[in-house]
Amino acid sequence: MACYTPWSSGTAYNGGGQASYNNVNYTANWWTQGNNPATSSGGAGSGQPWTVVGDCGTPTPTPTPTPTPTPTPTPTPTPTPTPTPTGLAKHALIGYWHNFTNPSGATYPISQVSDDWDVIVVSFGDNAGGGNVSLTIDPGAGTEAQFIADVAAKRAKGKKVILSLGGQNGSVSVGNTAEATNFTNSLYAIITKYGFDGIDLDLENGVAQGAAIQTYLPIAVKNLKTKVGSSFYLSMAPEWVYVEGGYTSYGSIWGAYIPIINALRSELTVLHPQYYNNGDIYTPYATGAIKAGSADQLVATARMLIEGFNYGGNTFAGLRPDQVGFGVPSGRSSAGSGFTTNADVSNALNCLTRLLNCGSIKPLQAYPDFRGVMTWSINWDRHDNYNFSVPTKNVLKTLP
Repeated sequence: MACYTPWSSGTAYNGGGQASYNNVNYTANWWTQGNNPATSSGGAGSGQPWTVVGDCGTPTPTPTPTPTPTPTPTPTPTPTPTPTPTGLAKHALIGYWHNFTNPSGATYPISQVSDDWDVIVVSFGDNAGGGNVSLTIDPGAGTEAQFIADVAAKRAKGKKVILSLGGQNGSVSVGNTAEATNFTNSLYAIITKYGFDGIDLDLENGVAQGAAIQTYLPIAVKNLKTKVGSSFYLSMAPEWVYVEGGYTSYGSIWGAYIPIINALRSELTVLHPQYYNNGDIYTPYATGAIKAGSADQLVATARMLIEGFNYGGNTFAGLRPDQVGFGVPSGRSSAGSGFTTNADVSNALNCLTRLLNCGSIKPLQAYPDFRGVMTWSINWDRHDNYNFSVPTKNVLKTLP
């Protein structure tokens, strides 16, 4: 077998990337940089970033740098456990607040958002070009000074207030080093000015297998956390095809968020994919597709994210339960499909945390630290007389 290009500690490798080291070929399981494949490889489910392909060629000099760092044991199954961010509710109700007018009504001040919401996701930051992000506050939210004061008041009550990037029509290009730097610096300025706790990545346009954003977005986010500090809050809300969709077909947009998630495991606060507007889903736990909006779908997809799943010849190592939530619409008007009843939300939460009220799909064990529920949106919920937030919050309060 011919040897792949020699491994270099300064090169970033995406999932599926190839490198050789001391006449052994390796394939990257996910985004990695600086992890020596000779000391950071293992089989499926090992949590290591490299997998051995086989011996190759004839002995060649060890590539630069010659010194091999002492390997640090990697925990299994999650390579990078981090403490739960201080102040975040154990079981959180997470919602998107509209910084724009739509059929749910006009924008209103954040001070009027119900205190049932534990995380308020401001939607959305704007693409200012070249990786830069900007934010213009809708007049309905009040003056800029009022908005800043409202954010501070919510945070004083223990709420998290973060800025979302993307959405159905949004896009921010992070395709090279310069754009990554602009992304980091512009967001740090916004976070500092408005007092946000962090960001939510809802970027989907332009995210596909092999796209440069898979490499440069994690770099930009890591640098942003370094500037903000350990309290930095990071959530992700891709449509499920970008994550669990990799189990069915790993290519194009299917599973395209997996390398980004793997690269940001240490930084990630919570991943809550959207299980609406995407149709039924195939999982390892049923022979056919599971109906969108059902409790079984919510349990199955959460189980995949916590217990792991196969994709494209690789294995997605499970996240910690406190890093996982599920995203559902707040009502029939807020999404085109995938509506979930309050009963199904309750059953899914109780199944995941206590193994109670499970349907045909049940996790391997109870996950009492499962984070909670994300919904689109706070504004639609208010429009619908709080038909989602009140019962869901009441269920979250009863969980272990």
